[in-house]
Amino acid sequence: MHEWALAEAVVSTVSQIAEREGLRRVTEVKLKVGELQQIEMEILRFALSELKRSSLLEDTEFIIETEKAELTCRVCGHKWFFKRIEIDENAAEAIHFIPEIAHVYIRCPRCGSPDFEVTRGRGVWLESIKGAKQDD
Repeated sequence: MHEWALAEAVVSTVSQIAEREGLRRVTEVKLKVGELQQIEMEILRFALSELKRSSLLEDTEFIIETEKAELTCRVCGHKWFFKRIEIDENAAEAIHFIPEIAHVYIRCPRCGSPDFEVTRGRGVWLESIKGAKQDD
């Protein structure tokens, strides 16, 4: 499942950073998830809670923020925010697994062109990590 793979990557990356920075435990991790990733947040939260057990992330609070998807038409220059209601369930699932496929299902509301750029709201970012050093 997409969310489990993402959670595994987050836990692995945070663990590597924590070790490199000499943290004995991680207390908070802030993530930003782009809306076009179509992540099921409850599944992601559950996966993170399961994967952090018996590690230096055991007591970690994961704060997850969704970044709205902003699109810019390359034809007419119009900027707009993505609305999930613009696409059906099959399209949403396709975009969930391959965000680049959004161009097949989404059109500029002004000129109808499928030629747009995703200027915000795509990807997953590790915003910050807080923890306690080994000598604290």
